[in-house]
Amino acid sequence: MDKLIIRGGNRLSGTIPISGAKNAALTLIPCALLTDEPLTLRNLPRLADIDGFQHLMTQFGASVEIHGKRPEDFGRVVTFEASRLTSTVAPYDLVRKMRASILVLGPMLARAGEATVSLPGGCAIGNRPIDLHLKALEAFGAHIELAQGYVKAFQPDGGMKGGDFDFPVVSVGATENALMAAVLAEGTCRLFNAAREPEIIDLCNLLTAMGAEIEGIGTSDLVIHPVKRLHGATYRTMPDRIEAGSYACAAAITGGAVRLEGAKADDMHATIHALRNIGVHVNEDARGIDIETNGPLKPVNLTTAPYPGLATDMQAQLMALLCRAEGTSVLKETIFENRFMHVPELARMGADVSTEGRTAIVKGVERLTGAEVMATDLRASMSLVIAALAAEGETQVRRIYHLDRGYERLEEKLQLAGADIERVDD
Repeated sequence: MDKLIIRGGNRLSGTIPISGAKNAALTLIPCALLTDEPLTLRNLPRLADIDGFQHLMTQFGASVEIHGKRPEDFGRVVTFEASRLTSTVAPYDLVRKMRASILVLGPMLARAGEATVSLPGGCAIGNRPIDLHLKALEAFGAHIELAQGYVKAFQPDGGMKGGDFDFPVVSVGATENALMAAVLAEGTCRLFNAAREPEIIDLCNLLTAMGAEIEGIGTSDLVIHPVKRLHGATYRTMPDRIEAGSYACAAAITGGAVRLEGAKADDMHATIHALRNIGVHVNEDARGIDIETNGPLKPVNLTTAPYPGLATDMQAQLMALLCRAEGTSVLKETIFENRFMHVPELARMGADVSTEGRTAIVKGVERLTGAEVMATDLRASMSLVIAALAAEGETQVRRIYHLDRGYERLEEKLQLAGADIERVDD
C-alpha cells in the first residue's frame, strides 16, 4: 500500500490543470445504459472510482474503449457501447466500495425494465440512505423490493407511466437516479425540490444531447417529457469544482500563487466567496482561476449547504486552511453527521480544533508540524495533504487509496507547482 511523504514549507507557484469532475463522471457513465448506440465521454479523470465504474459497465455487457492512453496525459476519452445488455445485476463485489454504483439503478430500470443492485458502499462519512432514490422511482411507477442486501426494481406491465415526486430534502444522488429513470418513461415525470448542483446540470445537458426532453435545467423543478428512445452522443465532462477548490486551499495555505487551468468559476461561487473572506485573492477568466495569498489568513464562520451553498465536499479542505488563520473560525456541517474524522489527524500536526456535534471550532495556530497521519475518507485525505504542505518538517499520509478515488495524479500536479511530495511504498 502506498503513502505520501510531504516536506512542508514550499510556496506553491505555477499552473495546476484541473481534471474532469469525478462526481459528474460517475453520473454520466451510466447514461450509456440508456441507449444501444455509442456514448463517448471526454475529459474523464483517471481515478480508481472511474476504473471501478467502467468495470461495472462491462458486467452489464457494455464495451469500454479507452482512447489516448499516453501516461503523461491528464484525463481520458472513453467510449461506452451497450448495444446489448447481458445482465441486469450489479453484484456486491463490484458495488461495495463505491456508493455511486447505485446510479445504475435508474438507467437499467428504464432501458431493461428491471434492475438488481447491491446496496452501496463508499466513504464512511455518515448515514446516507437510498430511500429517496427508491421513493422517486416508485412515484414514477416502479415496483421496488429489498432482499438479502439487494434492491430489486422492475417496471409494471406497460412500463413506467410517469408521475410527480417532491423531495422532502435535497438529494443529489436521488435526483440523478430519478432523472435517468424518467427519460424513457411512458408519461411525463416531474421532480420538485430537486438538487441544483452543477453536476446535475451536466447530467441534464448530456441527456438532452442524447435526445431527452427536460425542462427547468438549473432549477429545483424539473419536468421530463417522454421520448421513445435515446441515441448516442459525444460529450465533455465538466471540470472538477472540488478539485479546483482543494488546490486553491493548498496554494493559499502556503502563501502561494497558482493558476488553476480549466477551473470554472461559475460552478464555485460559494467556495470562492469563502476564500475571499479568508483573505485569498481570486481572479477568474474564461479559461481558469488565479489564486494568490500574500497576507494573513482571516477567520470566518462557514456552514455547508446544498448548492448554491458551500459544498460539504469542501469543508475538510477549508478547515485545514483555517488552521493557519489569525483567530477563531466556526464550521457547521449540515449535510453529513460524521464528517469531522479528519480532526484528530489534524491535531497530530498541531491544529487546535474542537467539535461538538456538527460544529467545529478552529483556533488558528502559528505553525503546524509534520507527523504520521492516516486518511479516513476522500476529502479528509486532502485536508491532511493541505496541512502538510504548510507544516514544518515531514508528514507521512497513509491510506491514500482514498485520495486515488477522487484526485487524479495528485502528487504530480502538486509537484508542477513546486511541492516537495512523493509517493512511496508503505
